[in-house]
Amino acid sequence: MNEQTQQQPANPQPAGANAAPAAGHGRDQRRGPGSRPFGNRRPGGPRRRGPMEARDAYKEKVLDLRRVTRVVAGGKRMRFRTTIVLGDEKGMVGLGVGKGLDVQASVEKAKTDAKKNMMRIPLNGRTLPHEVHAKFSAANVLIKPAVQGHGLKAGGAVRVVLSLAGVKDATAKCLGRTPNKLTNAMATMNALKQLKTERRS
Repeated sequence: MNEQTQQQPANPQPAGANAAPAAGHGRDQRRGPGSRPFGNRRPGGPRRRGPMEARDAYKEKVLDLRRVTRVVAGGKRMRFRTTIVLGDEKGMVGLGVGKGLDVQASVEKAKTDAKKNMMRIPLNGRTLPHEVHAKFSAANVLIKPAVQGHGLKAGGAVRVVLSLAGVKDATAKCLGRTPNKLTNAMATMNALKQLKTERRS
């Protein structure tokens, strides 16, 4: 036993192609040449977000949340209806309505609907290019531009839509007598669709 021990070389692992893998790398080599041992995360760096994990760049505001009923043959079916406004405060704004059996489901459906209805409006700095007037059902909205520093003089649903659209100096007034936030918001969206960029002479 002693003679065999003395005949063994000092370095039992030769530095060649047949060398044993280093400790901790055997599992990584079994994954394959194109796989990563850390999934979609680089060693020592932050984890990269996938397409479904991208952060939402839009700000949201729940405009209205109601419980609605539908009369059927078996009785009444109760659901929730959510009206939500999305915007990036840089000219992009959208309005969506969603219904669901619970509040969370209705909010998610409203956000999806708002993203489908996103539109870009032309801004003249902090205000609108020109005056607009629109109607929707019983709602009647008038929006006028204002000088810088005037502020956003509006209330209710009109203020929420203009604020998320990025309008900071304007005056708006609801000429209709309806308190329905959804119709006022729809009238505001119709008014913003009429905006056109002013021509420079």
